[in-house]
Amino acid sequence: MSNSTVPRSRAEAETSETASRAADAPGGRPGKKKPSGKLSLRLRLRRDRTLILMTLPAVALVLVFNYIPILGNVVAFQEYDPYVSDNGFIAMLESPWVGFEQFQRVFADSAFWDAVQNTLVLFFLQLVLFFPVPILLALLINSVIRPRIRAVSQAILYLPHFFSWVLVITVFQQIFGGAGIIAQTLRQRGYEGFDLMTDPGIFKFLVTAEGVWKDAGWGIIVFLAALASVSPDLYEAAAMDGAGRWRRMWHVTLPALRPVIALLLVLRVGDALTVGFEQILLQRDAVGPGAAEVLDTYVWWNGVRNQDFSYAAAAGLIKGLVSVALVLAANKVAHFMGEQGVYKK
Repeated sequence: MSNSTVPRSRAEAETSETASRAADAPGGRPGKKKPSGKLSLRLRLRRDRTLILMTLPAVALVLVFNYIPILGNVVAFQEYDPYVSDNGFIAMLESPWVGFEQFQRVFADSAFWDAVQNTLVLFFLQLVLFFPVPILLALLINSVIRPRIRAVSQAILYLPHFFSWVLVITVFQQIFGGAGIIAQTLRQRGYEGFDLMTDPGIFKFLVTAEGVWKDAGWGIIVFLAALASVSPDLYEAAAMDGAGRWRRMWHVTLPALRPVIALLLVLRVGDALTVGFEQILLQRDAVGPGAAEVLDTYVWWNGVRNQDFSYAAAAGLIKGLVSVALVLAANKVAHFMGEQGVYKK
C-alpha cells in the first residue's frame, strides 16, 4: 500500500506543477509565451490606415519641396554650369567636380565672416529682446478677467502677423523715417529731424523692433494655449495657501510654461542663422551691407544673383550644418534641464 502511495504522490506533484505552468501562461495553455504588448506592423497599418491616408498629401509636399531638393547640394562640390544642358539634372552630371574648392572660397572671403558676425549679433538681440515679449504679453492677457477684453487685445496683437514685410517696413518708414510723422513734428517745432531707417548704428535694434511688432502675436497664441491647459485647481490651492498673484504666477504659471519655453527656445536656437531674408533684403540698400549683410543675403548677392550656384550652395550647406549642430546642442541642454525638447532621449 505504501508502494502505491508514492507513485500517486509523484503524479499529483507533476500534475500540480504542470497546472501552475499552465496558469502562468496566457490563455491557460502551458508553455505559451506572454505577448509583448506591441502590435505588428501589419496590424498598426490596418488600424491607422485612415490617418495615414490623411497625412499622405502633406508627406508628399514635404518630400517634393524639402527632401528631394537636398540632392541639389551636390553642386557645392562642383563647378556647376547650368548652361551645359537644358535639363538641370543632366547639367549636374556633366559639371566638373572640384572637391572642397568652393568651401575654401567661402572661408577665405572676409565678407562671409562679416555676414556671420551680423547674423549672430541679430540673433542674440532677438533672443534677448524679442523672445521674452510674447511670454510677458501672454501672462498679461491671461490675467485679464473679462473675456471680451482678452479677445479684443489678442486680436489686435495678432493682426500684424498677417502683414507682409513690405507693409511692415512701410509703416515704420512713415513713423521713423526722415519724412515720417515724428521727424516732421520735430521740424515743425524747431528741432532737428532724424531718420532712423537709414542709421546703420541702430539698424539691428530697428529690425528687432519690426520683428516684435509683427510676430509677437503669434507667440502669444502658443503660450496662451499652454496656459489654458493649467488646471484651475492649482491656482485655487495656491490661493488657499496664502499665495498672492505674483507668487501664483511664479510657482504655477511659469512652471506650466517651462516645457513650451524650452521647446521654442531650442527651435529658435536652430533658426539662429536665419534672421529674416526678406526683411533684411528690403532694407539693405538703405544702411549698406556693412550693417545689414547676413548669411541669407550674402548667399543671394554673392551666389544666386551672380549665378555662381556652386558658391551659393557651399555657403548654404555650411549654414545648414551649423544650424543642425545648434539644434542638437540646444536639445541636449534641454534634456540636461529635465525638459523634453524637440525629441526625447
